[in-house]
Amino acid sequence: MTEAAAPGNVVLVHGGFVDGSGWQGVHDVLKADGCNVAVVQHPTLSLDGDVAATQQIIDKLEGPVTLVGHSYGGVVITEAGNHPKVTSLVYIAAFAPDKGESVATLIADPPPGAPVPPILPPDKGFLFLDRDKFADSFAGDLPRAQAEFMADSQLPWGIDALAGTVSQPAWRTKPSWYLIATDDRMIPPPAQHAMSQRISAQTVEVAGSHSVYVSRPDAVADLIRQAARS
Repeated sequence: MTEAAAPGNVVLVHGGFVDGSGWQGVHDVLKADGCNVAVVQHPTLSLDGDVAATQQIIDKLEGPVTLVGHSYGGVVITEAGNHPKVTSLVYIAAFAPDKGESVATLIADPPPGAPVPPILPPDKGFLFLDRDKFADSFAGDLPRAQAEFMADSQLPWGIDALAGTVSQPAWRTKPSWYLIATDDRMIPPPAQHAMSQRISAQTVEVAGSHSVYVSRPDAVADLIRQAARS
């Protein structure tokens, strides 16, 4: 691979209920392709805190950064992507909010017939998914044992993170890519289509659940490489 073709820095941002370990497959594919990859382990306590954690990782890198977010991670990269080192944004089955929007506002009025994520009532300021429904809703294309482990190891999602609003959407000034997971039962594919169109993203569709970043690492990495080399 020539130096000109090297994809450079990629920063991966996880979503709600999970941590950064789910990116391992994507990480390994990109590393093998010569990327310098960093995975953000943000706590999902508040949007401001998660943006700060992401920008702290970006600060340590030399050169341009392709910033990637899954699910709620899309909200994080929409704000954190204003960092001057970020040159492109990649949304993987992710929320792509506009100014003043949050996950809470984007899911407030689901279309008729859309699957409803099995989010349990708040517990001391945090949200969890119903363990018994986690696999079908979040990880329907993963081996059952793996999906059950993800259900058992959920990262509590802070209500403040869910309600955190974007102040300056980076996609308005930086090019974006979007991967739509066609079998997603957390963020309905029509909603993903609408968000990807709104941000004028270069878009691909991949057969996969909300955990497409785990189940289809090659397809996810392909889109990230396109963004990184653009």
